[in-house]
Amino acid sequence: MKPLALLRPLTISSAPSNPLFQPQSLPQKHAFRVLCSSFDSKPIQDGYTAAKPDNYKPGVLDDLFLNLFRNKMVQEVGWDSEKPGYEGLIEVANRLMMRGRTNSDTKEAAVRILISLFPPFLLELYRILIAPIGGGKIAATMVARVTALSCQWLMGTCTINSVDLPDGTSCRSGVFVERCKYLEESKCVGICINTCKLPTQAFFKDYMGVPLLMEPNFIDYSCQIWGSSSIA
Repeated sequence: MKPLALLRPLTISSAPSNPLFQPQSLPQKHAFRVLCSSFDSKPIQDGYTAAKPDNYKPGVLDDLFLNLFRNKMVQEVGWDSEKPGYEGLIEVANRLMMRGRTNSDTKEAAVRILISLFPPFLLELYRILIAPIGGGKIAATMVARVTALSCQWLMGTCTINSVDLPDGTSCRSGVFVERCKYLEESKCVGICINTCKLPTQAFFKDYMGVPLLMEPNFIDYSCQIWGSSSIA
């Protein structure tokens, strides 16, 4: 298959998850430049020995969630892939990247997609009524649980873990994605950063009042998601 188009290049260094919210760059030899096209694009990092594939088994509601998310993305992009299921979703995400003139355009479009998934006023009520309770811990914990329950169709197997806070306490508001399906299928750092990481962080902070930090690992495709008011 011929590539759809050449996406914007992006240079980025992969970094392991850091519980102190201070990502550290790996040595320069791990840096790589991303030139994503379609599904025949090269792996994110050549020479990497693939880890054990994710064993997540789709549930009853997974097709419903996938179709809902894909329909919202199609409405934003104004184009749909002829391919069914997850493969088609990745093609639409690819088109979303190509459609934006800048990375900021893509991020803003992805934020609009996330907003469209929720009923009117629900986000504002959550931000006003739930987010302030307990210094933000309750809201962050709720987000982690809902994410782990409802988003495995998109990301693959994930588990809830604890976030260490500056006051010495901890909060089970973290989500660890063992091997992100979205990143693995797209094989594109640009798609990960501009259609997932940055818009998701902005969406939860600005529209739900929950500061969030996502740390994707571009070597093993894992991702650590931290949710805590201490990130603000």
